[in-house]
Amino acid sequence: MVELSQYLPILIFLIIALGLSCLFVFLPMGVSRLTGAHNPDAEKLSEYECGFPAFDDARSRFDVRFYLVAISFIIFDLEAAFLFPWAVSLGETGWQGWIGMMIFLGILAIGLAYEWKKGALDWE
Repeated sequence: MVELSQYLPILIFLIIALGLSCLFVFLPMGVSRLTGAHNPDAEKLSEYECGFPAFDDARSRFDVRFYLVAISFIIFDLEAAFLFPWAVSLGETGWQGWIGMMIFLGILAIGLAYEWKKGALDWE
């Protein structure tokens, strides 16, 4: 039978973690208000990521090419993530591992050729 006193260290850890996280979030905000660093103006509140103000609703439709480029990035990023462990363990997997990876790379090459043919990589 497990006694509740065995869970006391976990409870103390959670309370300390919650306290520290609240401290790290709210202490800088309080210090900035007390020292006068909190001084919003039009320049500080302006757009800084894209360089121009938003021109439409945030829920507007984007061109499908944005999504195709994002999906392509994810696919080739995953390819790189699969290639490193494969290259490290190639000595143990042998020809079967090599053939499996060549099939995987072939499928990705077919996908890239399809995107290229459809014009997804052409930008205006």
